[in-house]
Amino acid sequence: MGIVDTPLALRCAAEFIGTFLPFFSVGFNVLSGAAIFGGLSLATSLSVLTYALAGLSGANFSPAVTFALFVSKKLGGPGIDGGIASSYVAVQLLGGLASGLCFVNIFADSFRLGPGAGFSWLDACACEFLYSTFLCFVVLNTTAARTYNSEGNQFYGLAIGAMVLAASYAAGPISGGLINPAITIGADLAGAGAGFGKSLIYAVFQLLGAAFAALLFKAVRPLDFDEHETPRTRLISEMIGTFALVLTVGLAVLAKTPLAVVAIAGCLIAMVYALGDVSGAHFNPAVTVAILVSGHDPELTPKRAGYYIGAQLLSAIFAGLSFCLLHNGNSFAVAPGEGFSMAAATVAEMFFTGLLAFVVLGVAVAPKTKSSQIFGVAIGFCILIGGLSVGNVSGAFMNPAVSVGVAVSGASWSTIKTALRYCTFQLFGGLLAGGAAHVLHSDISAASGETSKLLGAA
Repeated sequence: MGIVDTPLALRCAAEFIGTFLPFFSVGFNVLSGAAIFGGLSLATSLSVLTYALAGLSGANFSPAVTFALFVSKKLGGPGIDGGIASSYVAVQLLGGLASGLCFVNIFADSFRLGPGAGFSWLDACACEFLYSTFLCFVVLNTTAARTYNSEGNQFYGLAIGAMVLAASYAAGPISGGLINPAITIGADLAGAGAGFGKSLIYAVFQLLGAAFAALLFKAVRPLDFDEHETPRTRLISEMIGTFALVLTVGLAVLAKTPLAVVAIAGCLIAMVYALGDVSGAHFNPAVTVAILVSGHDPELTPKRAGYYIGAQLLSAIFAGLSFCLLHNGNSFAVAPGEGFSMAAATVAEMFFTGLLAFVVLGVAVAPKTKSSQIFGVAIGFCILIGGLSVGNVSGAFMNPAVSVGVAVSGASWSTIKTALRYCTFQLFGGLLAGGAAHVLHSDISAASGETSKLLGAA
């Protein structure tokens, strides 16, 4: 029995459970003094419940997601109609309220909505808008895209949870990283004794983000809306993914959270799964160079690679300026860690950028070794490896776009010079990875003549 054959009452029950339990989980973290793990609780509970309930209701669990699907349908693409959407939103809000009332009864307390210390309402609303956009965009691309309606995938829950993880630790210090109107309104209503209304401000920007996500979804998948695809489609895809990645890097690092590398890896995992079959989801000039040198993607000509790199760098600069503005003009340096030399830092960047590019080629491009499901996790784990290994040595940028975006945000000539050095070694790491992959897989590639449908199909 498919979703469309499931009685509406059962679908609504699934939405209530899927909204209630993740909020209930993170609420215990926050109100019991273990807030640092709140993002992990929210992301993992949302991920497992998505897998558990998607077959019943589609696992929206958020009025923003439901609204994004509704807008997509109105634009002529895949989605849900108004009747189903209104029913879903009603039970999602009830789920959020029920969870909030549980906190009030258990802890005699609830969440306090509003900007974090030192931030304005504009900063907070911008974060809620941006990460609501990213989350809804990932949901649309991994669950609603026609490609997966026909072929299916097993990574949609991982992708959704990974983006929630990124939002929690990147936007959390500024806005709370709630990105769900059911959670914000439920928490606000439950704690109405302290005043009600702040949640409505958040909800407006969360819903605006959802609508914008539907527009971006149409921009990267015009075929799903019965429109023609153009070369510009792939560049838009690269710009969206690179922007999300660089923004998350900047916000997570400036938040000084010990889980910054987890947030960055989560963002990359989510966007790779969302856009891998659109542009190849390079989001990194070194990866583009590696795929070009490997020769495994006949469609990636030097000219196209140049366009990709230009789009990545432009988007990275915009993201760098954005996180700088959100953090009141603050940024951070592209520089070796304290006590480490420039030589040590650049070699670290070369090696771990090369590792990232080599894994991309192995799990998503080379015909014999590429994976149709686990590729995004493998690529994201490379960020964890690099961040945990050489974060204190070089900063573990591992991406020329990230280096440039951060350097431009700092507006310091010394930082820009260091970033250019980093970029040189990062690109050289990509070059080495591409050469190694060419040697290891050349006979396989020549024999099969396949072009990767995932990251190689750029």
